[in-house]
Amino acid sequence: MIACHDITFRYPGAETPLFDGLDVVIDTPGFHALFGPSGVGKTTLAKIISGDIDTFSGQVNAIGDMPCLYTYNRERLPGWSPVGRHLEKTTPRGRQPLRDELIDHFGLSELMGMRFAQLSMGQCNRANLLRYLLQDFRILIMDESLANVDEPTRQAILYKIKSIFPEAGFLYISHNVVEVSRFCDQIVVFRGAHKSPQTLRVAGQDHHENQPLDKRALERSMLEIMNAA
Repeated sequence: MIACHDITFRYPGAETPLFDGLDVVIDTPGFHALFGPSGVGKTTLAKIISGDIDTFSGQVNAIGDMPCLYTYNRERLPGWSPVGRHLEKTTPRGRQPLRDELIDHFGLSELMGMRFAQLSMGQCNRANLLRYLLQDFRILIMDESLANVDEPTRQAILYKIKSIFPEAGFLYISHNVVEVSRFCDQIVVFRGAHKSPQTLRVAGQDHHENQPLDKRALERSMLEIMNAA
């Protein structure tokens, strides 16, 4: 899906690079994660992959012609616009049935007549993520995109995304070790530029709805992630 080779990046004015020869490879579609404490470069790498940052050395290679999209927590939305009208305008032709299905599963049906300015942060994040899922993408980066959403709703949304888009690639950025261990297949754990290697890859449970959850295996994944960091 995507391969980052020998990525080196330094923020202007910084004494040391954030990345120094970083290699990250995600070789299968599905739900994957970038995990680690604040400041280790998860969002920066996401923006390098999506093309929002281009002042780096190294190579980023991706398979497919469709774009890589980047969505994040508290993304700016037109506060004056009714949610339903905005989604109508941003829905590509032929995807109205998918839009209506996602509105229902995201718990947004009763909010269609409200303006974005009237919504909570969690409601805004759900609506924002929904509009991205209606677009063409080969990879969708979800940078804390479900922050401020209650856990049952967040889990239902993740299960739905995994069932509807099995051939797409997702990079999920979260500080919730239980969540990334449960839902994600490959978890890239960031350790910081001063450690070698800068990242380690841990296998998650890649759990799907209506499948039994191996709680011991989940705990092993969580422990491995914490030890890797």
